[in-house]
Amino acid sequence: VQLQASGGGLVQPGASLRLSCTASGRTFSGTTFGWFRLPPGKGREFVAAIRWNRSLITYADSVKRRFSVSRDNAKNTVYLQMNSLKPEDTAVYYCAHVPGYPVMSALSSPQTYDSWGQGTLVTVSS
Repeated sequence: VQLQASGGGLVQPGASLRLSCTASGRTFSGTTFGWFRLPPGKGREFVAAIRWNRSLITYADSVKRRFSVSRDNAKNTVYLQMNSLKPEDTAVYYCAHVPGYPVMSALSSPQTYDSWGQGTLVTVSS
């Protein structure tokens, strides 16, 4: 599986961005995608995850009600819509993929995923 993340940039606090993760290399029904981020000077953080059939979507507490994850079956693309961005959202954002439907408790662990994109930088600053 190859993952290509895009959509990052420099925005002011309160702005919105939409990240895209375009996937190739297999069919994606029955699989799960995750979004993680690496803030400067910190460890990798879970952001959100979605099952391809949308039977489960989950978010980190820090982004709930601000971020939303979705997917476009025709485009093999997963999106992360980020609203009301804060300086603490500044990070390199990565998408990840794993075949199957891991249990919810496993979705926030990077070790659950076996394919990763290259990352896209989001900077929130005035």
